Amino acid sequence: EYAHNGYLFLHYSDGNGDTVVMRFAVSDDPNRTDPRSGIHVLTQLQPYRNHNGGQIAFGPDGYLYIGMGDGGLAGDPHDNGQNLMTWLGAILRVDVDESPGYALPLDNPFLSNKAAAPEIWVYGLRNPWRFSFDRLTGDLYIGDVGQNDWEEIDFQPAGSRGSENYGWGLMEG
Repeated sequence: EYAHNGYLFLHYSDGNGDTVVMRFAVSDDPNRTDPRSGIHVLTQLQPYRNHNGGQIAFGPDGYLYIGMGDGGLAGDPHDNGQNLMTWLGAILRVDVDESPGYALPLDNPFLSNKAAAPEIWVYGLRNPWRFSFDRLTGDLYIGDVGQNDWEEIDFQPAGSRGSENYGWGLMEG
């Protein structure tokens, strides 16, 4: 909805290595953002300074998808990839039409699960640094960094309702 509302979103690692997603508004100059307009959408503390994901994208459903790495170090020592209580090792799905911050889409797969973070769309990822929705089909392709031997491309069909577990840290590739 950029043409309508002038909002753009950033996903970055701050000076501490923590993951931050912010919303900014365009300034009077259509080629610049207004740096004073920044609003925090969400922040994820990172236990280590690697595997911090690095991608956001709007899905065909209009929601913002946020890639989160497992938090770092070899072998996922905190088992974040399989822990539904953390955003780490997952792709989140949020509604950023709410201000400030975000709202939860009512059809998120873990919304009513008290043993899971309701923002999680899919989990079991090591470092989903790139992902893309097929413009024709709406299918989701996730580029997930492997540990030593295997890189991984995960596929989620457009009709999915989320909740897929892509297996990290139980397996890779």
